Amino acid sequence: MSAVPLPPLPPTPEEGYRPGGRSIADIVDREHQQLLALLAQLNGPDATPQEGLPVLTAALSRHLSAEEQYLLPAVRSALPDVAERVDAAINADAALLATLKGLTDETLTEVAARVRRHVEGVGGLVAELRAVATEEELIRLGNRLEIAEEAAPTRPHPGTPATPPWNRIVEPAVGVVDKVLDAVTRRPTYLADLPEPPRD
Repeated sequence: MSAVPLPPLPPTPEEGYRPGGRSIADIVDREHQQLLALLAQLNGPDATPQEGLPVLTAALSRHLSAEEQYLLPAVRSALPDVAERVDAAINADAALLATLKGLTDETLTEVAARVRRHVEGVGGLVAELRAVATEEELIRLGNRLEIAEEAAPTRPHPGTPATPPWNRIVEPAVGVVDKVLDAVTRRPTYLADLPEPPRD
């Protein structure tokens, strides 16, 4: 029996079934470290931020979209006492996306500060979810998060819905448009697209 109310997922074939994949907690923790490493690289003494700004924008846009579709709803369901912190995280995400929308070398410092606050706040929620969810639940949520990230927008859209069910409908549709624009403009959107990807 599940401890955490999961989003609609296919039924497991048999009792004791262990899904393949990575835990949502591990995925989010790793992405947070990658984002912080990229920001450190873009703010470093030899930085050429202009090269990395499109990648930072795309990575953050995908990350926040997927968290709002699967991580934060799971935290809210599993831990009703932290609902206010979930709401605060969603509001902070909207402010981060708004700042990201006009990202330049000059606004990079503000974005970095907001990302650090995001990592701290959401990281705390992830730790609490890890404490109450089973490993199977965390893996199944991780699989959904990774699927959501692949379909997510690569540009900030702070006006789109931030909670299910509407964000799970709108975000992939917006993501398709973003990906077409990325292909046409040859815009880099992944860490691997950078000349020197940051080490996490």
